[in-house]
Amino acid sequence: MRYVSPTHVAICALATSLPAFSTQAAESNQVAFNNRCRTCHSVKADDNRLGPSLHNIVGRKAGALPEYAAYSQALKSSGIVWDEATLNKFIENPDAVVPGNNMKPYPGITEESERTQIVEYLASMSKE
Repeated sequence: MRYVSPTHVAICALATSLPAFSTQAAESNQVAFNNRCRTCHSVKADDNRLGPSLHNIVGRKAGALPEYAAYSQALKSSGIVWDEATLNKFIENPDAVVPGNNMKPYPGITEESERTQIVEYLASMSKE
């Protein structure tokens, strides 16, 4: 009989649980998005609602989605290209990032972990 160290067993157990953890995290991130953002936004291409589609938002210039006409002038002229850090700041307090935006009456999300989940979800929807 071959000896298998407890460390080896633990590493194997962790490695086999990663796909489940990854799926659970992705589902949790989607729930955070759905709970806070889905009323006004979609992540489906060309599915604009009260707010623009957030499909492929990471790497996109702010206010530049041609099929969405209701951007504020402030957002269109902000010069922002959305990355994860800027999205996190905007979701926390849109007025601090782009004064004069149209996200009213959205107050922002103060909870860091919730913002992180939403940004991770948006980033995953920008890689498809």
